[in-house]
Amino acid sequence: MNAFTHAQNQLKKAQEAAQYTDNDIQFLAHPKRAVHVSFPVTLDSGEIKYFQGFRMLYNDLLGPGKGGIRFHHHVDEHEVKALSFWMTIKNAVLNLPLGGGKGGVIINPKEYSQNELERVARGYIRALHQSLGPQIDVPAPDVYTNPQVMAWMLDEYEVITGQHAPGLITGKPLEVGGSQARSYATAQGGAYVFREAAKLHSYTPSSTTVAIQGFGNAGMHMAKILSEWGYKIVALSDSRSAIYNENGLNITKAILHKQEKGSLEGFDKEIAHDDLLGLAVDVLVPAALEGVIHKDNVDTIQAKMIVELANGPITPEADAVLEQKTTVVLPDVLANAGGVTVSYFEWVQNNQGYYWTEDEVLTALEKKMVTAFHEVHEKVSESNQSYRTASFMLALDRLVKARELRSR
Repeated sequence: MNAFTHAQNQLKKAQEAAQYTDNDIQFLAHPKRAVHVSFPVTLDSGEIKYFQGFRMLYNDLLGPGKGGIRFHHHVDEHEVKALSFWMTIKNAVLNLPLGGGKGGVIINPKEYSQNELERVARGYIRALHQSLGPQIDVPAPDVYTNPQVMAWMLDEYEVITGQHAPGLITGKPLEVGGSQARSYATAQGGAYVFREAAKLHSYTPSSTTVAIQGFGNAGMHMAKILSEWGYKIVALSDSRSAIYNENGLNITKAILHKQEKGSLEGFDKEIAHDDLLGLAVDVLVPAALEGVIHKDNVDTIQAKMIVELANGPITPEADAVLEQKTTVVLPDVLANAGGVTVSYFEWVQNNQGYYWTEDEVLTALEKKMVTAFHEVHEKVSESNQSYRTASFMLALDRLVKARELRSR
């Protein structure tokens, strides 16, 4: 099953639960616009290499497209299509005036110099600039792209159009129109959602154990936030090591160790990566790769609650098993939406030419995430569906209504 088939199956389940007809949701069967480009880049050696890139605008009923651009050697059309669909759902769940988009370039960035990556970023924009714009489709960082890549892309777009257009792209450095708190917004938003769910399930921080799979930007910030709130973080992992301490890890020291050594190796007792996923903890936070919980390991999962900080960390087969086990899963389209929410705030600030303080951003983010969680929870209570299906149902309500009002 490819990623897009998976996405459509999720849509079908929500359609049936919400009792929409096939005609009601036909507009979500395919992306509105799918662009596949090939563009040349001169490498440091002087060789000219052609790269393949994609950009999908899945739906723009609620507003301009919004979604990241990833640089990865496994990028393909099905993946980008699925991700742009999920962005459509995510933005609707958060009630943002944005549609869903996604993009990518087939490249292993570890094999290229900074100068070459800049040429790739600029080449991608040259090939696609007519499909992008502050009121058309607004990209952002994703896997193996970052604020610097966004700055190159913005600059190339402005050179081509001859216009100052900071709202063209989000996730930029502060110096060129970025937003306060964007660097840790995904984790902060996820923490707000988890906090609300924890209240409903009577979790108290000091007696709640947490394992976090993935110690990159999102996982590291999630560990820091939850630790500061008093939760006991007993396990962490990165690509090279998984560590465990039943009495709780010192997160401040773990972050320093990771920054100094480049890995968690040697920080505390090491365990197998798969063993981390199967720990008897209250909360498991997958914060790295897609598909880490699958049919072959789902039976080992003992966590009572899973917070999907990564995109698609649970496969469809595993999702069905977790539902049967009554494991509470806070889905990615809700739990990791803090990133796109602050990207929305950045876009608003760019369009207004007025920039917010960090406290203002966090106050607005908290309000958005808390409201979205309780709207989804209300759907859960009404429909007796999972948080994932309830999130899709909420998104469908908004998208179908918008289509009806526009008479498309």
